[in-house]
Parts: sequence; structure tokens; C-alpha cells
Amino acid sequence: MTNSVLSTLAAGTLAGAALGLAATANVAPSGISSAESTVNQLKSQGYQVVVNRVGTGPVDQITIRTVRPGQTYSRTDSGVPGSHNDVITTVTNKTVYIDLAC
Repeated sequence: MTNSVLSTLAAGTLAGAALGLAATANVAPSGISSAESTVNQLKSQGYQVVVNRVGTGPVDQITIRTVRPGQTYSRTDSGVPGSHNDVITTVTNKTVYIDLAC
């Protein structure tokens, strides 16, 4: 029984991680927008945004070089209210990195 519980937990963790990475890969907002609005949009979607800025140019000349997925943290357990003892994976934190140049 212990092996089946561990297998179930491992499968749930891997599935949750895969879903988290797939969702993070598509976090870059579409269309042309300012760096500030992109950061605000990602924060409103629940991401912790880490900004890497190169250069000292004016704010109106900042360009977004890349938006990269970061670590997604989740927990998998049966202690979630309303889970009826089912194993549930909950994302607790997700990070995205934005590289800016000016």
C-alpha cells in the first residue's frame, strides 16, 4: 500500500509540475506594451515577477528582451477543504523573469 500511495503522490507532483510549466511558458502578454504594463499584467495574474534591467536609458526606451518562466511551487495533499480525501495539487507560488534593455 505504501508503494501505491508514493506512486500516486509522485504522479500527482509530476503532473502538477508539467501543468505549471506549460502555463508559465505562455505568460508573456501579447501585443506591444510598455515594460511597466507587462509587469503589472503578470503580477495581476498571480506571478512573482523578477526584473533584470540592462542599461540606464530613459523609461520610454525600455524594451522587453525576454520573458522566461521561473520556478512554480505547489503542494500535493489531501488536506484541502472540500477534497473529500482526494489528493489535490495546489500551486502556492509561480515566478517569471523579465529581461529589459534600454
